[in-house]
Amino acid sequence: MINREWHLLSRPVGWPKPEDFALVEAEVKQPGEGQVLVRNKYLSVDPYMRGRMSAAKSYVAPFELGKVMQGGAVGEVIASGAEGLAVGDHVLHFGGWREYATFDAAQAVKVDPDAAPLSTYLGVLGMTGLTAYAGLLRTASFKEGDSVFVSGAAGAVGGQVGQIAKLKGASRVIGSAGSDEKVKLLVEEYGFDAAFNYKNGPVSEQLRAAAPDGVDVYFDNVGGDHLEAAIGSLNQGGRIAICGMISVYNNTEPAPGPRNLARLIQTRGRIEGLLVGDHYDLQPQFVSEVGPWVASGALKYRETVVEGIENNLEAFLGVLRGDNVGKMVVKL
Repeated sequence: MINREWHLLSRPVGWPKPEDFALVEAEVKQPGEGQVLVRNKYLSVDPYMRGRMSAAKSYVAPFELGKVMQGGAVGEVIASGAEGLAVGDHVLHFGGWREYATFDAAQAVKVDPDAAPLSTYLGVLGMTGLTAYAGLLRTASFKEGDSVFVSGAAGAVGGQVGQIAKLKGASRVIGSAGSDEKVKLLVEEYGFDAAFNYKNGPVSEQLRAAAPDGVDVYFDNVGGDHLEAAIGSLNQGGRIAICGMISVYNNTEPAPGPRNLARLIQTRGRIEGLLVGDHYDLQPQFVSEVGPWVASGALKYRETVVEGIENNLEAFLGVLRGDNVGKMVVKL
């Protein structure tokens, strides 16, 4: 059996270029004792992967040059040398960016394709969903009655943050997105109270118009002018959860910091970073609460599906450009 897999050939400077990567063929490894061989069905592409393409020290090891990259994936076990996982079982794992993956069974989480579509285990019921849940409720200490602003609100994490806030009793939820179509989605389908296209004018002005009484919580997926605008509109005791800063991921020079940080003294505001890996203890609570919302339709989600392993790189670049509505996945 031949496997097609994506390798990183060189570390991108600025925006990743196709020549930094290669789709190569490799022999599929049969599982040894305690291992499984999985045929991937859906692959995840996420903004954090841009950081792993750099050699800079971070919270996760960089991708190795000349070797297959990793990412979230869900697939079917087609050979097993491990107890507890049989041929035909479906599992969630991190052997993405390839058609087949052989790995230790301890690295797999069994999922039920009858309980929810397989792709949702990479998004609304997976890591991005838990990120939204933990970031809003724990990092940002959301409480009923809070006014919430979410940047990148039409993305996989942002859309879920806003809806969870509404379901939990937010007084007002505002989102920013990069197109008028996405703004319409946020208001008409996701139930946001207001939303704006950040390309239509200064973010600070649009946020003040959408949240004249200020915001208590800002969930940051973008950074840059969005973070500065949120600090400017932050109410006393406001909290900011930093999940991502996609606006600066491809910068070749350090981005300037917000010019109004001194306002945090006046508001007694708090900024805290968020890594989902610190919050897996919330997984059972997350599934028990969010699962029924998804099943009933109370929490809506979108997916942008790209077909074919050969298009995995383009799907990733699409996430950086903001092409996706909801979770971007690659279907094999």
